[in-house]
Amino acid sequence: MTFSQSNNSCLVFAIVFVVGILISSQQVSAQGGSNGSKVVGFSLPYMTSNVEEVSGKSFDYIVVGGGASGCPLVATLSQKFSVLLIERGGSPFNDPMISEATNFKRPFMETDEFLSIAQRFVSEDGVMNLRGRVLGGTTAINNGFYSRASEDYIEKVGWDKKLVREAYEWIESKVVFQPKDISEWQSIVKDSLVDAGGLPYNGFSLDHMPGTKVGGSIFDNNGKRHTAADLLVYGNLDRITVLLNATVKNVIFHNNGTATKPEAGGVQFIKSNGNGNEVYEVYLSRPKDTESRGDVILSAGPLGSPQILLLSGIGPHEQLKHFNISSIVDTTEVGKGIKDTPCFVVFFESPKTLRSDLTQVVGVTEDSQIIIQPSFGYITRNKTNLRIGAKVANPVSQGKLELKNTDPRKNPSVRFNYLLEQKDLDQCVRMGHLLEKISQSNLIKLYVGSQQNENAKLSTEEELRKFCKTNVQTFYHYHGGSGIGSVVDKDYKVYGVNQLRVVDGSTLPDVPGTNPMATLLMLGRYQGIKILDERGQNSFHCLPKHGGQYPSISVPEM
Repeated sequence: MTFSQSNNSCLVFAIVFVVGILISSQQVSAQGGSNGSKVVGFSLPYMTSNVEEVSGKSFDYIVVGGGASGCPLVATLSQKFSVLLIERGGSPFNDPMISEATNFKRPFMETDEFLSIAQRFVSEDGVMNLRGRVLGGTTAINNGFYSRASEDYIEKVGWDKKLVREAYEWIESKVVFQPKDISEWQSIVKDSLVDAGGLPYNGFSLDHMPGTKVGGSIFDNNGKRHTAADLLVYGNLDRITVLLNATVKNVIFHNNGTATKPEAGGVQFIKSNGNGNEVYEVYLSRPKDTESRGDVILSAGPLGSPQILLLSGIGPHEQLKHFNISSIVDTTEVGKGIKDTPCFVVFFESPKTLRSDLTQVVGVTEDSQIIIQPSFGYITRNKTNLRIGAKVANPVSQGKLELKNTDPRKNPSVRFNYLLEQKDLDQCVRMGHLLEKISQSNLIKLYVGSQQNENAKLSTEEELRKFCKTNVQTFYHYHGGSGIGSVVDKDYKVYGVNQLRVVDGSTLPDVPGTNPMATLLMLGRYQGIKILDERGQNSFHCLPKHGGQYPSISVPEM
């Protein structure tokens, strides 16, 4: 063992919807990426990388960032309004690097400054991390594990429980699958979590709970990935425009003469791989009735959304002054409260060559403070190792995000302050003891070869404490920076301005459950429906419970 770094309109809509279902297959599978492309019987929305096509136009809503929250948000809003989605990366459709399970983690190894699917960044703590840079966001590069937030978390955040469940189910009916079987390594670790870790097996479940379970996946049983981008086909395609390979520079603000606060009127953007001085603009439609105006909605993630707020003049005055950015709202809260879940990994030499081994099994301690999961990693393109990783699920240590420069394509500066608080360090030590115990189980010894563990001994508390401080890693579950109650209100509207919201992981106070992806997907749908409700435009009550498309996931014996 080694440690490693109900009206007629509803009726008509339902009939049209069902007809669409009858000509579709059971799940979404992309077959192309430009206008007119198909997703098994469904056309994709209009997509373009030509900034000239979009520049100067107006839309009811402008959504910045086509990730886990942005795509379901756009699909939902488009039922009643025109929506422009601006994505800094390209299309995931027809890209085997994204769609094929056998290529999982390959994008992690091929990063560049402006065009790669994954964008690498290193925090000021010295820990390498990644951001998704493609339509679908990190759902296009992650291991696809899907698990809902805990009931306690939903209550803590103050969400409507019924609407949360409906939003989850809408997502699950379209892009979530039950694993048909699990790999040898996943099975070995599952049994070891039960036997050595004392984490009882709960079978398959989408719910967050203590113990060991098999979760859902956005990979289907043919090994195909289904990203957040697939959800766009469930919107009104005539009302969606997707601008790819364009990076938003800042939000445009103006005063309309009567508003007491500055009002977002559009955004400025540049080509993601072009001249940063060539700036283009798009605008929010401006009906005479101010109550019917839409919003600019940032869904650019925990790094992107706070960065755009700062570049738009919303942030600490002194920091903005340093970069010659005119202050719109002087607030110290933007960029604060950003967190990442510290983790470390035990790895073993693999007794066989692995092509892919997606996370399907997780263990959760009784207090839900430690999450354990098996995985694999590339040493080279043709050599892999086996891993068991664990993370401190709800760290109290907080960091800060600040600008490094005014180029929105480049990473801001972020320090997570891993294990700064004693509570987190104590949890890390506890996590280390648990990982060692599990990794030395007889089942794992037999699978990887007992000679790798026959001389192993448990580390002391002091050894683990030192190791935690010097070898912290990440599960890429960072969050915060535009927190509810500090940067945005309960409706996700940015304090101090009008017509601007943030809907993404930067608003989360902690990681919900074992993995944030499911909840971020849910959040986009949830907030889209809330906005339609707010504007009296929600007709989703006439839709079948699961969107009328797919049956709920059954739970077989495993």
